[in-house]
Amino acid sequence: MKMQKLLELLKDGHSRTVEMLAAELNTSAGDIRRQIEYLEQIGAIKRIAFPKGNGCSGCTGCEGGTGCKGCMPANAESNMGEMWEVVSKT
Repeated sequence: MKMQKLLELLKDGHSRTVEMLAAELNTSAGDIRRQIEYLEQIGAIKRIAFPKGNGCSGCTGCEGGTGCKGCMPANAESNMGEMWEVVSKT
């Protein structure tokens, strides 16, 4: 049941830290990390990688690994939680 609630939170597209997920699900950050690791291992979710340097396709703001200024504000990654994409229904 807890894992289903975690999947529902991950599906909504909002960025959250592990600690935020733990608070929303009334559990520990360690428990959330274990659940996320399991869901990644079985292929139910995948971590979303934000573009860096040449990884950004099509925008003009990328500068050799310093982040994509054309897509997001400077240092945005350090202020965001992690994001995962749900790739299958479990």
